[in-house]
Amino acid sequence: MAEGVIRVVLVDDHQVVRRGLRTFLEVQEDIEVVGEAADGAEGVERTEELRPDVVLMDVKMPGTDGIEALRRLRELENPARVLIVTSFTEQRTVIPALRAGAAGYVYKDVDPDALAGAIRSVHAGHVLLQPEVAGALLSQEEAGGGGQGRGNALTEREREVLALIADGRSNREIARALVLSEKTVKTHVSNILMKLDLADRTQAALWAVRHGIGA
Repeated sequence: MAEGVIRVVLVDDHQVVRRGLRTFLEVQEDIEVVGEAADGAEGVERTEELRPDVVLMDVKMPGTDGIEALRRLRELENPARVLIVTSFTEQRTVIPALRAGAAGYVYKDVDPDALAGAIRSVHAGHVLLQPEVAGALLSQEEAGGGGQGRGNALTEREREVLALIADGRSNREIARALVLSEKTVKTHVSNILMKLDLADRTQAALWAVRHGIGA
């Protein structure tokens, strides 16, 4: 396998959907489909076995659905970035998926080139959110209190890193911007999540926006 190739696992209960995704993605020079699964439970197993970079995950599947699969992957601390594939009519399921650990989502009628771009984007560490979903998430954070006082525990450097997370920057991009090593950036990100009692970068980005840090 060539260096720099993004390894992808497809999780969807419709074989025709998986076949279509595979057919398109296999012509991308920097993306390789390394496995498939027909439901969430099998998706977790394949993700643990194959250790892909990105998982394309349907939300509604028989048995274990995409949201439960996301929760299991988080419990296993699997590093794969999960991109939810959903239909517009299932938009209400997007917020629970993001809260369960998804790095973003695309609609099932997404343009093929946009899908490849989305895979590359989440692999690079970005979070893909449509404005209306980001707004809904922020509204829920407001209703829940949001933990504003915890921000006082952040160091100045952590606030700089958080601002760049909110701007959609990957760890590599943050390292370049602040002249740090990626390892140091990862440490800062971990500290930010711990101090703010957040689960992932998506929640950190939303927290930062809500409290006027960065984007």
